[in-house]
Amino acid sequence: MKEFKLNNGVMIPALGIGTFLLSPAEAEASVTSALEDGYRLIDTANAYVNERAVGRAIAKSNLKRGEIFVSTKLWPSEHENPDAVDETLERLGLEYIDLLFLHQPAGAWRKGYEQLVSAYKAGKIRAVGVSNFEGEYIDALLKGFDVVPQVIQVECHPYFPQTELRKVCDPLDIRIMSWYPLGGKGNTAKLLGEPVITALADKYGKTPAQIALRWHVEMGFIVIPGSKNPRHIRDNADIFDFDLTGEDMAKLSSLDKGRRNYIRTQAALDSFAAWKPQFERE
Repeated sequence: MKEFKLNNGVMIPALGIGTFLLSPAEAEASVTSALEDGYRLIDTANAYVNERAVGRAIAKSNLKRGEIFVSTKLWPSEHENPDAVDETLERLGLEYIDLLFLHQPAGAWRKGYEQLVSAYKAGKIRAVGVSNFEGEYIDALLKGFDVVPQVIQVECHPYFPQTELRKVCDPLDIRIMSWYPLGGKGNTAKLLGEPVITALADKYGKTPAQIALRWHVEMGFIVIPGSKNPRHIRDNADIFDFDLTGEDMAKLSSLDKGRRNYIRTQAALDSFAAWKPQFERE
């Protein structure tokens, strides 16, 4: 699998398995399938309540720890918990985390980022990330701290390629990790049915989903499609035996609508900060 170099020199796989909305049993099975199919990046989060399941799948694989790149996220309720990072490590059953994000720019997120920086300097995490930090939040982060994140995880797909955010991130070599990589709920069928994408699928003998995922990689984005279907997991990884031409990429760029599909409000951020998931439910 292709890898990207982060701005601190750490290498990260270009493609990974996402575990959002997967139950612990589903996450364990999906990660197990993904590792067997050559995936080496796994993305989870405190709030997904499946970190223990991800850890179980890693533990029962025959892979060495250094072969697997694990990313997870601190929920806003944990920003001021001094033990949040250690508790996350315990749930995963790992000695270090490859990439740790703040999940939302909510609550005491500045305290949360201080935790990430401290854990990074202590060697508990290899890279620092923020999720859903855009606009005023990414500006405040970059102005308020001298440690630049390595990755930002945001909604990103051909309908919304994060053009404005990339103007901020690209000069600092901050990698984008794409969630909703195929358009998101209610929009996937529409995106994959776009004539531009279906025509390219025919041209390359690939599925529309494979064309869209290859677009992410060609754009330099880390992409983490989630699935509990073993066939889909296998198919999603079959994107490294072809390259989209410059002309093809230009055609895909024409799909940019300049607006996200998921709308986050201040009320949502407030609720994110107040809600405390029962992590032990795993």
